[in-house]
Amino acid sequence: MADASAQTADDPLANDEDRFFQLIEQLPMVAVQGYDRERRVIYWNQASTRIYGYSAEEALGRRLEDLIIPHRMRDEVIEAHRVWLAEGVAIPSAELELQHRDGHTVPVYSSHVLLRQASGACEMFCIDVCLQEQKRAEQKLVRQAHYDGLTGLPNRFSMEQELACRITRAGNEGQRLALLFIDLDEFKLINDTLGHDLGDRLLQAVAARLALVVGPPNWLSHFGGDEFVAILADVDGRPEVEGFLQSLRDQFADCLVVDDVDYALSASIGVSLFPDDGRDSRSLMGAADAAMHQAKARGRDGYCFFSQAISDQLHRHQQVVTLIRQGLERDWFQLYYQPQVDLRSGRIRSCEALLRCFPAEGGPVSPAEFIPVAEKSGLIREIGQWVLQQACQQLAQWQTTPLAGLRVDINVSANQLIKQRFDDQVLEVTRQFGIPLKQLGLELTEHEMMSSQDAEMAQLHRLYNAGGHIAIDDFGSGYSSLVYLRRLPLCTLKIDRLFLQNALGNDADMAILEAIIQVGHRLGLTVLVEGVETAEQDRLVRDLGCDAAQGFYYALPMPADELVAFLATTTGADWSAFR
Repeated sequence: MADASAQTADDPLANDEDRFFQLIEQLPMVAVQGYDRERRVIYWNQASTRIYGYSAEEALGRRLEDLIIPHRMRDEVIEAHRVWLAEGVAIPSAELELQHRDGHTVPVYSSHVLLRQASGACEMFCIDVCLQEQKRAEQKLVRQAHYDGLTGLPNRFSMEQELACRITRAGNEGQRLALLFIDLDEFKLINDTLGHDLGDRLLQAVAARLALVVGPPNWLSHFGGDEFVAILADVDGRPEVEGFLQSLRDQFADCLVVDDVDYALSASIGVSLFPDDGRDSRSLMGAADAAMHQAKARGRDGYCFFSQAISDQLHRHQQVVTLIRQGLERDWFQLYYQPQVDLRSGRIRSCEALLRCFPAEGGPVSPAEFIPVAEKSGLIREIGQWVLQQACQQLAQWQTTPLAGLRVDINVSANQLIKQRFDDQVLEVTRQFGIPLKQLGLELTEHEMMSSQDAEMAQLHRLYNAGGHIAIDDFGSGYSSLVYLRRLPLCTLKIDRLFLQNALGNDADMAILEAIIQVGHRLGLTVLVEGVETAEQDRLVRDLGCDAAQGFYYALPMPADELVAFLATTTGADWSAFR
């Protein structure tokens, strides 16, 4: 009689079965169990032990429902097994939450196979693919999609979903809710000066403070950056919201402490109410955001409720944005030129280019209205590029006229320096039109000049060193830092008109005006006074030793063709000085 091992070696079916069981023993996260007709375990692979916690010795002979089936599923599983044996209705494959030995549930994708032996015996095999890693990954993705990784609060996406649900619920139940848009004041300055790492830790501290006040049934989210949004549920009206706002502001009364250092922060808060200010998420968010910006405009560290006046401002803002875009496309903009008088010679050697807007309908729009809108919307860069091109084109046209030496000063926004390589643009456009750089003056306001960063200041130095004429405009209306003047690449100091208007009746303003002129001269700068409107003011600026002046007393701003005619008839004009 042959050796049994030899018989096994010669039996290909036995070899295949051997290899099959070796294979399923090696599968790390695929649990395979075999059960008899009574659902008692007859096979238990190593992965079953890893996934469910029972060793093969502990599992063999025990019933399926006593091992891994949660109590709530037991009757259903037993009945499904009976029907399969009696009626041949297979148990469908499905994702299930089965039970680990220690009581927690294990997510698996479970499939079943029923094998009938020739003797009539039946064996059921369960193949359970463990889904724990996939589920963890899914949960992580869901959390990343709905929660902010820095503060742990719900994020913007989650807030928008929550707000939509709460609006629907409030509408159905006849309730009111409030939406609070919270924006930290001057937080960009913290990031820029102290670093983003500290900024992140302060945001975490702010989130923790706000969460102390905004608890269920209300809702708080980190909208992004230095912005938070809170939803107040079922509010009675404005007085209740104002009380809540005071509680929020109290959280900023005490300094935030990071690494034993105190940091004082404040916030501007905009409020919109449902259904008063909007009946959908977009309307309410837009209203709260507009109210927040109004709170900032009022001086920060406060709150503002949305109102019809704000709505009108918002509507007008959008109208002006559209007007600017259309104006650039349809040639509604025009440069006017206001002469600047040399007070010693009486000649006009330069002028300021001032932007005007003449829409096809509705009359002219004041620069006092469209320039601030252009700054806020970012369109100031497109306007600035248009002004640069137009001014240089006009200078090129004057090169063959008596105005060939006239300098034209254009106003430059800090926004142009920050977002564009403005120095490259100026050099390129002046080369394109064949204009000497000294004939194109650049004016920046005192606030813009003083707040410029190193990269922006480097652009101004480059233009100055290349022969450009740079002026600081409206001096005296902002920081008024005389010491800072010596570090700036300046040719001209333009004194704000308010000093001149007040100087004749106010000794203090007269003294300040005189001091600015003297300091400007000591620094080697040309001093120009703006806003000269009367003969008395003209005599004053001459007596104080100003170099130049500009104002309605000498000439109104005018189109290019009128400027040519005006200068041609101006008494004392010496055109040879311009050549």
